[in-house]
Amino acid sequence: MGGVSIRPRRAGIAVAALTALLASACSTGPDPADPTPSASTTAPAPTPSTPSAADPAARAAALVATLADEDLVGQVLMPYAYGSAATTVSPGSAAGNRALAGVDTPAEMIAKYRLGGLILVGFSADDPTKANQTTTNVDNPKQVHELTSGLREAAGRLPTGAAPFLIGTDQEYGVVTRITDGVTALPSALAAGAAGDPALTEAAWRAAGAELAAMGINLDFAPIGDVLATRSTVIGSRSFGADPKRVAAQVGGAVRGLQAAGVAATVKHFPGHGHSADDSHKELPALTQSRAALEAGAWPPFAAGIEAGTMAVMSGHLDVRAIDPGTPATFSHKLLTDVLRKQLGFQGVVITDGMNMAPAMRWSPGEAAVRALNAGNDLILMTPNVGQAYDGLLAALRDGSLPRARLVDAVTRVLTMKFRLAGSSAPAMSTLDDPAHRAAAEKLAGAAVTVLRGSCGTTPVKGPVTVSASGGRDRTRALLTDALKAAGVPVVPSGGTVVHLVGYGDGASDLRADAAVTVAMDTPYVLGDAKSPTLLATYSSSRSSMTALAAVLAGKARPAGRSPVTVPHLPATTCGT
Repeated sequence: MGGVSIRPRRAGIAVAALTALLASACSTGPDPADPTPSASTTAPAPTPSTPSAADPAARAAALVATLADEDLVGQVLMPYAYGSAATTVSPGSAAGNRALAGVDTPAEMIAKYRLGGLILVGFSADDPTKANQTTTNVDNPKQVHELTSGLREAAGRLPTGAAPFLIGTDQEYGVVTRITDGVTALPSALAAGAAGDPALTEAAWRAAGAELAAMGINLDFAPIGDVLATRSTVIGSRSFGADPKRVAAQVGGAVRGLQAAGVAATVKHFPGHGHSADDSHKELPALTQSRAALEAGAWPPFAAGIEAGTMAVMSGHLDVRAIDPGTPATFSHKLLTDVLRKQLGFQGVVITDGMNMAPAMRWSPGEAAVRALNAGNDLILMTPNVGQAYDGLLAALRDGSLPRARLVDAVTRVLTMKFRLAGSSAPAMSTLDDPAHRAAAEKLAGAAVTVLRGSCGTTPVKGPVTVSASGGRDRTRALLTDALKAAGVPVVPSGGTVVHLVGYGDGASDLRADAAVTVAMDTPYVLGDAKSPTLLATYSSSRSSMTALAAVLAGKARPAGRSPVTVPHLPATTCGT
């Protein structure tokens, strides 16, 4: 794919005109200046002509025109909840839900606040986002499917029940992967960037999307559109790389793959988290680049995602000094409305990053939600208190500090996305981790393996082999051991040719001086300090990546990947083209 120009695009939906129409239609509801809650939960409904089932925007407009204030407010909230089931949870999960939302179960949360969606959370030991994951909803695919079925059943009783309930998660693959067992594990985004073939990326993400849809998930907070312009550890291998044009091509492929499977993609974190090395879970990162530098170096992947039809973009908690200094992008009208909407032409749903992250916690949950909506977001993600966010939005709607037209516009976008998703049927659970999906993941992982030092040919490592790994990575070591044996390479506990694996967070102290081969399973920067005669990178520790690595070590495959980042002390050129 060539360069992506940053220019306004004609909107696919005349949202401004639609918003004006809907704002007048909703004026028959409760007086927004009246602080007394309405006795009725449903505003008088107009009698518009029946919209075509094939027109999601018209269906959304018709539904919005029937909703009460309480329904409108609920549709822009997408919190998390405690528990692994919709209606039955442990005492600890019930206590967590009471603190979060004043209810015991996720189903009760949906009913009380008329929610637009829920995010499923969970994390692994290497996950750089685990700081704001205070619980987990993910155990195994069967449990996830039962949970999502229960959530949809609860949402089906709402006035918005005709529109599919949004159930999202952060299934990025690599270090941020919520559902890890019983599904096809794609290699990381950085691995896809090393492979450099958007068609392979699209095929792998189509397989992944089918599996998410089978489990009842219709919104993925992926792919990452951030260009790795710094040595950011919170973004790291979650990015497709450091070249904005190559990242743009990969983002387009991932978006097309996911959405072809009936799962909405979310390109994140606008306007570009990779341009700061700081962690927005803990502080407000500053992007000190000029606007021109951001247009050329940070925004092409977002433009590519928009061109590919992404249904959502996530705003980041980032201080863009050249455009709106001191204001996190999540709360910046200049960035979300003037740049993302007007300059880049995005007309889909803008979703906040987690509102329980440090930069958003400077305001109360209610004020933060109002500020985010007014800036141009359409969905409020992971508020730290659902009740306070809901009450704050409702009060602001009624006193005018949240314009009704802005809320109607946001809800219309959300419901339009839901109705777009309504046309997709979920595959059977039997599609999870099926051979065709594994083959797509393995093909992508195989194209990613990169030589940073050593032979570019198919010279096998001299056996027998001893596999070692830093940080007690027993599972990954076992995956490679099994894959080597399957490839015909003898493996011994000690005394063989040492193949040493290093992963997320590892540094020079985690290297082995006696290793014949050192392999980076995350960002490859650590290889700059390695002394091994052969240095390889898989960028990922997934089963598919270890299978691909074994094929290279056995001399059965040529490592053709190209490093998507520059590694200090090592040549910029590699075996890949």
